[in-house]
Amino acid sequence: MTIIEQGGGPAPQAVPDLIKETTTQTFVQDVIEESKRQPVLIDFWAPWCGPCRQLTPIIEKAVRAAKGKVKLVKMNIDEHPAIPGQMGIQSIPAVIAFVNGQPADGFMGAVPESQVTAFIDKLTKGVAAPGEPNIAEILGEAEAVLAEGDAAAAAQIYAEVLGVDATNIAALAGLAKCYVTTGAIEQAKQTIAMVPESKRNDAAVKAVQASIDLAEQAQAVGPVTELEQKVAANPLDHQARFDLATALNAQGNRAEATNQLLEIIRRDRKWNEDGARKQLVQFFEAWGGADEATVDGRKRLSTLLFS
Repeated sequence: MTIIEQGGGPAPQAVPDLIKETTTQTFVQDVIEESKRQPVLIDFWAPWCGPCRQLTPIIEKAVRAAKGKVKLVKMNIDEHPAIPGQMGIQSIPAVIAFVNGQPADGFMGAVPESQVTAFIDKLTKGVAAPGEPNIAEILGEAEAVLAEGDAAAAAQIYAEVLGVDATNIAALAGLAKCYVTTGAIEQAKQTIAMVPESKRNDAAVKAVQASIDLAEQAQAVGPVTELEQKVAANPLDHQARFDLATALNAQGNRAEATNQLLEIIRRDRKWNEDGARKQLVQFFEAWGGADEATVDGRKRLSTLLFS
């Protein structure tokens, strides 16, 4: 029935620790403590149980296929009745999944392979197999690299994530952001278009879309020096000041871009149907809520509006 019971064949060397027998004495270590590292399945069986013999090769195959994301521990209830008795196990085979030291899910009977695989997939969703990259950590690394100004290296990392998970929203948004940073607006638009409609309200996606929109606006407003000259010649030329703010933002000069829009609001709050405030809010969305320029800009905007 099992590798140990059969006595003839040794466990495969590639995954020697994924499947083991446990006892009443070793249950806490083998199941409770081990489940704090990754999910553990406990399979209650007995030598006289026909369905157990059907389930064993199926569940062992599925556990090996998970490559370390889950472990299988088996308990012979004839030799070790205390634990299944405490857990209320009344019929076998019974498989209980432990996660973080607690029972999390389970099933009874000799279910088909597809059902066992689906059960393990659900249980291990988001769990990285030993030696496999942790997607969340890789995304964090890409974000840090981009923040340091190396958009090309960040784009490569995001592309690697998409090679594993082509629908990863954070990676799609991150790659699009890299393209915006390097001025490749069309590639950014193509990348963000791959995000499903249902995910378009994701904060990272909305931020990149705002950046794309602002970059396209900036392409149409002209050079910063010309706009500065227009504003200097006529401080009441709000459109020139608005365009200057857009151009300054495209250059990464967030503080001065904020200054220009706040100046329009101070002089004429209702100009262009509240256009300066709306543009500033779009800046904040593109920069992200935690950005220093956003935090400072929101404070100054609130002071101006409610003083």
